[in-house]
Amino acid sequence: MATAVRTLGAEALRAVETLGCFGLFLVISLWGIVKPPYKLMPVVRQIRFIGAHSLFVIMFTGLFSGMVLGLQGYYTLSKFGSVGFLGGAVSLSLLRELGPVLAALMVIGRAGSAMCAEVGIMRNSEQIDALECMAIDPVEYLIVPKLLAGILVMPLLTSIFDVIGIFGGYLIGGKLFGVSAGSYFQGMYSSVGWQDVEMGLVKSLVFGLLLVWICTAKGFYLHRERGGGFGAEGVSRTTTGAVVLASVSVLVWDYLISAIML
Repeated sequence: MATAVRTLGAEALRAVETLGCFGLFLVISLWGIVKPPYKLMPVVRQIRFIGAHSLFVIMFTGLFSGMVLGLQGYYTLSKFGSVGFLGGAVSLSLLRELGPVLAALMVIGRAGSAMCAEVGIMRNSEQIDALECMAIDPVEYLIVPKLLAGILVMPLLTSIFDVIGIFGGYLIGGKLFGVSAGSYFQGMYSSVGWQDVEMGLVKSLVFGLLLVWICTAKGFYLHRERGGGFGAEGVSRTTTGAVVLASVSVLVWDYLISAIML
């Protein structure tokens, strides 16, 4: 019994310590965004890496997500004789929920894992320690450009995802099942309000912050991982954990934001 209590206490203390490290890491990173001097080129490079290099997978996923929504939506609405609402159903589903969530999950898989592995390898090879020895703040040098780029890029990627998804829904509804373009887009126009667009934008901003924060923090604190995070196995295990934790956090915050803004 004493061993179980001791183990439980140790796990609780470890969880509190991890939360404290991650919270302090976020505060320092956010302060680094507003603290001068401001360096543009590192942010531009990260925008290119996180945003431009993710564009193909975002467009591809958005197109087929919209096509699936159009297919399933037409099948469901045709039972009630309401296929004229297909445009509204597809656009609302994408703008409020699927667009921000799926775009964030795609960016986590493509860019978040790479950021975690990059920072983790730098920690593993003592490059971060070398930066500190040269009086260079590793958070400001490595993390802040990534965090700012993620916050700026995610709303743009989500918007592209939504537009391509709505077009994909029209391809299925209009070209395959014969729903008129006027009916499809009029249904979207009459159903979508600014609050729906606003919810999607708020979610994309929060998700951009979450995915960069979690993935870079996991790599930055690689040496604190259970069982040691050193070596190739440690980096791979930490990267996998970062992707899982970031994905789950996106889903949890998706619910919380929806509950607050509805």
